[in-house]
Amino acid sequence: MGTNPHATYTRLVAVIGLPGSGAAASGRANGLVRPARTPLAMTTISASSCTATTAARPRFSPTSLEDLPMAPVTRILLTAFAVITLLVGTGVYLSVRGDDTATTQSDSGPPGQLVRDNSHRLGEASREAVTLVEFLDFECEACRAAFPMVERLRSEYGERLNVVVRYFPIPSHFNAERAARAVQSAAQQGRFEAMYKKMYETQTEWGERQTPADSLFREFATELGLDVARYDAAYSDPATLERVKLDVADGKALGVRGTPTFFLNGDRLKLNDYGELSAAVERALNQKS
Repeated sequence: MGTNPHATYTRLVAVIGLPGSGAAASGRANGLVRPARTPLAMTTISASSCTATTAARPRFSPTSLEDLPMAPVTRILLTAFAVITLLVGTGVYLSVRGDDTATTQSDSGPPGQLVRDNSHRLGEASREAVTLVEFLDFECEACRAAFPMVERLRSEYGERLNVVVRYFPIPSHFNAERAARAVQSAAQQGRFEAMYKKMYETQTEWGERQTPADSLFREFATELGLDVARYDAAYSDPATLERVKLDVADGKALGVRGTPTFFLNGDRLKLNDYGELSAAVERALNQKS
């Protein structure tokens, strides 16, 4: 007898706890008892992204999961996404338009600037580097799935790749804006990357919930050795929220509708997997040489 893709998908969702309709019922039917989970409001910019309209599970499938440095839970999620994509025959890709430049602009310019002077960069880049910009939401599962791929790119290309992070919290994600403020507050003490990674590593602890995660994020600040009084002041400072909104305004003006959205040297990328992402970087580097 052949395998029923829908039944396999439903059982997979129940076993690993991905948000999705029918997970609890399937778990009971198969003798699996799971606590109820709050449904995550998600949407599709493509089959792989989080947006602010309707519900659809984000998927992002790397070419080789074994080669990616990631936490066990992230590996499970990525494996599930790849299996689900295979079973239901859905393709995955990111976003669309490519008519912007990667030129750094001032912090006070009009919306629609891809990179600003105050944009956060991961690591150091050489003058010959190509620039990869990601608009992201720390509560977005698709962004979490893409995170180890970005880390792999950084490992492989080093100073030849300039990775720029822009905030784009989705309104339907209850703690997404709070997470962005927490990361921005840590950035004011020189710990942007540490808190950026912390959010993805702990996403299952605070994501998909309708209760404020402020206290948990404050614990993260303590764990990272931040001056908590300074962190608290920054977290509550309206200027911190305005800094997050500046990224959102730029993203909207650039046509960003969901996360993750990537731009490489000003061109918006349409991707299926890590191989295509790496190949795009290679082409961009070859064009500069």
